[in-house]
Amino acid sequence: MREVMGLSPLNLPDDILRSTKPVVLRGLVADWPAVQAARTSAQAGLDYLRTYDHGASVTAMVAAPDTGGRFFYNDDLSGFNFHLERPKLSAMLDAMARHLDDEAPPTLYVGSTTLDECLPGLGDANGIDLGDRSALASIWIGNRTRIAAHQDVPDNLACVVAGRRRFTLFPPEELANLYIGPLDFTPAGQAISLVDFAKPDLAKHPRFAHALTRAQVAELGAGDAIFIPSLWWHHVESLEPFNVLINYWWRQSPDYMDSPINALMLAIMSVRDLPPEQRDAWRTMFDHYVFRADAETAAHIPENARRVLAPLDANLARDLRARLLKRLNR
Repeated sequence: MREVMGLSPLNLPDDILRSTKPVVLRGLVADWPAVQAARTSAQAGLDYLRTYDHGASVTAMVAAPDTGGRFFYNDDLSGFNFHLERPKLSAMLDAMARHLDDEAPPTLYVGSTTLDECLPGLGDANGIDLGDRSALASIWIGNRTRIAAHQDVPDNLACVVAGRRRFTLFPPEELANLYIGPLDFTPAGQAISLVDFAKPDLAKHPRFAHALTRAQVAELGAGDAIFIPSLWWHHVESLEPFNVLINYWWRQSPDYMDSPINALMLAIMSVRDLPPEQRDAWRTMFDHYVFRADAETAAHIPENARRVLAPLDANLARDLRARLLKRLNR
């Protein structure tokens, strides 16, 4: 994986934030006070977070010690191997502190929690400048965990504040080789790989061997960061008894554009099970109007009459969404 050193979180070059390949940014946030505290000790890192705790409740994932930190399904994929709780953040921090020296602690994880709501002021004290990007800052706090390979629609800049994390990344085209589970029943919102990266079963998942030849792996310590482009698959392991990560998500598209996953779900519902000849006809339609659309696609239609074939803007997107909702709710 490409690595870059010597960058400042207050002056990140645009070519990094628009990269189509992952990039490790060594030491990017090493000067953050949160990182400095966590490097002193896990307890100092916990105490630093407590200074910004204003009593917020959080969603916590809790699993038994025998899961080995892997958040996953149960044996028949009818449920999960963890449960959700809604404690105060302070209670989760106290629990993590109690189990710092345990050989086999319960797995404790506060994932994808909006930073300003959970720990107001912490983001201001540990600054980053992403230019005019409208980024969502989230915090992830836990002990040793393994998060199955998944992909996110937004670009992602992830900064390790405490502990160590190992990232294993795959390009989007490795989809078929990662054996992705259900799209509409997932542990945390995103479809995940069913392969256990700690002990892959190549008899059950033989194509995973090919995926491994395309894998990019990086281990990050406190102060390091990684840029993960949109739709790159990533498996994340937290390797210490106490780990914290702050990440920033943004999309390189206007806010009025819906997530493409909605289009995928609609296509599964309305296109996938058509007779083969009709599917082929719709493939031609999608290529023409979506995947190969250009200035010539609607050039034969007067500009004032192009409607949905015109360049999309907020008003047109709002009108189109209303039409779709009306059709779906009929």
